[in-house]
Amino acid sequence: MSREHWDERYATEELIWKADPNRFLVEELAALAPARALDFACGEGRNAVWLASKGWQVTGVDFSRAGLAKAQRLATERGVEVTWVEADVVEWHPPPASFDAVTVMYLHLPAEQRRRALGRAVEALAPGGVILVVGHDATNLVHGTGGPQDPAVLFGPDELAEDLAGLHIERAERVTRAVVNEAGEVTAIDALVRAVRAL
Repeated sequence: MSREHWDERYATEELIWKADPNRFLVEELAALAPARALDFACGEGRNAVWLASKGWQVTGVDFSRAGLAKAQRLATERGVEVTWVEADVVEWHPPPASFDAVTVMYLHLPAEQRRRALGRAVEALAPGGVILVVGHDATNLVHGTGGPQDPAVLFGPDELAEDLAGLHIERAERVTRAVVNEAGEVTAIDALVRAVRAL
């Protein structure tokens, strides 16, 4: 989806997503010692703000100016500082080997663009650093709920692991989470990969 689409979608007073961080991000990164973190395609900033609240020095990158404005507002409300960068993560070159944790949460692009964006994310990862990638799994289209309905932008954990070739894959699996909608509580299926760059 285009920058204009996301600017329009984020052009509301309320957050599109809730202000709480993604549960998988919390589960996977909570035990790490705070250092330097990069939130790739950060949207409205909920994950970047949570990391900053835990003592991380955080940079959040997104191409939506409207999303970043809401992210800054959330950071101000929570009393934390985050460096925001307006850029397209497919094209943006982060400072190489500069971040101890990189998060890529629900970035859904055609495969070639996804691989390019994840390549940029890996460039940013310092030796010993952790990258966490989470998104709607391809099986969610039929067996889960929500998320993109275009199979061309969905993936599985094996595909993500291939995209991160060269890193040590610590975890690559499908995970589920409860979602509450008008039908009640339903299940969404995500792909999750956690990997580490060698020292």
